[in-house]
Amino acid sequence: MTRSSRRAGQASNKCGLPGAPEQGSAVVDFVLVGGLLTMFFLAIIQLTLIIHVRNTLIDAAASGARYGTLADRGAPDAEERTRGLIGAALNPGFAEHVSTSEATIQGFRTLEVTVRAPMPVIGLIGPREMLEVKGHAAVQP
Repeated sequence: MTRSSRRAGQASNKCGLPGAPEQGSAVVDFVLVGGLLTMFFLAIIQLTLIIHVRNTLIDAAASGARYGTLADRGAPDAEERTRGLIGAALNPGFAEHVSTSEATIQGFRTLEVTVRAPMPVIGLIGPREMLEVKGHAAVQP
């Protein structure tokens, strides 16, 4: 190979003609795609946490309502039971706003336990009383 042909080959690579190496593009692609996938993964984890907290609160409210409708129990017992379950499963901060009331659903008297808790937006931190769930149980005649 002569000198002039080597120079011509070098010039074609520097000008971006076919066969020219793409220097540095893999690093940029990795950073952009990696950052996007990381944010997507964290969003899925946070959504899973929100659903877990919601389901735990619903279960605690329903269990507290069933406990409060037993023959020797009442609405204050339902509130206490609900607070205890939420405090054990999540955090006592989620059990600050628990209330009970009687409601009629499809002609049956029921005890309704309402829980208002923070919506976990970043980890378990979030705006207060954004998440409201209710649990019902039929009152024994």
